[in-house]
Amino acid sequence: MASLRSQAFQSLSRGRTPFIRSQQRRWAQVHDVRFLATHHDPNQVLDRYRSKLNHKAQQEGHESVDSLKDAYKDKIDNLRRKAATPVTPEAAPSATAPPPPPPSPPPRQSAQAAQVASATKSAGVKPLSSYLDVEKVRTLPAKELETVWRLRHAGNSHSVCAVIPLETYQRIVSAARQNPQFILPLPRTETAAQAEPESESGDHPGADIHFLQWAFHPPAAGSVPTQVNSHTSTIIFTSLAAYKLHGSFAPPHTTITHHLDLAEEQGLVLMHGQVMPDAGVSATEASWLVSCVQRFYDFGGQASGRKGELLRMFTRGDVEGFKIEELMEEAEKV
Repeated sequence: MASLRSQAFQSLSRGRTPFIRSQQRRWAQVHDVRFLATHHDPNQVLDRYRSKLNHKAQQEGHESVDSLKDAYKDKIDNLRRKAATPVTPEAAPSATAPPPPPPSPPPRQSAQAAQVASATKSAGVKPLSSYLDVEKVRTLPAKELETVWRLRHAGNSHSVCAVIPLETYQRIVSAARQNPQFILPLPRTETAAQAEPESESGDHPGADIHFLQWAFHPPAAGSVPTQVNSHTSTIIFTSLAAYKLHGSFAPPHTTITHHLDLAEEQGLVLMHGQVMPDAGVSATEASWLVSCVQRFYDFGGQASGRKGELLRMFTRGDVEGFKIEELMEEAEKV
């Protein structure tokens, strides 16, 4: 699949709208080394080092290699847990046979995903309690809760917020897990569109193209995990031009966090977004991009038609069907 997507994006870059030109070489380096290195047959490794293992077992007074493995089982399991990553999960132990190979990773896993996880972990996703007194608002009617949430962010010119029905959020997240990356157009003013032609950055004369990446984390510190509040999701946005220039080090201009603390009682998900100052994107423009997320990811709602098809085509690298012009047209349809 990774090979197919690389060829597809390379073909797109030679077309009329080169929105990902010169990117294949960078994407060819995004595979996790440990993930690739641990997919070999363990029996081949055992056969290769059997003589050394037998010698080690005799030195330590063990009857066989299996006895040696049992003696070191706790140490091996501990090392596996320390080495585990979101892309290379810890393998389940098995005494009789090697575990089955893990499922294939979602298409187009990139270093951008690692950047999202690393940035979120280092900075820490702020819990809902850092914005509201959760216990006081827990029993508020839905309308009052929405009003309180919007007023909480009204004084911040770099903040965007929304209240999302839980059913809508669950549909969006289901699509996001299968399509964690996408591009969205941000329409330019008529003057700017006429002044600047289509360029190597991948932008279109009528719009700037922005790259988005979803990531999923455990509930934020301080929140109470439940069956509904089982994760925290984030979205980062960066311009496609910056991503092409800096790859996984491209700084995001907007970061979105979804809080599920009140989803079980209220059936609502509270969304908060922070726009970086001097990043070239206003809060109004960031709000446009966030609204486009629902338009293209809500497969059971707004994205049930051509919008959802465009998202899936982007994920699988359908160079014949995916067109920037059609993306722009669909983005402007409510």
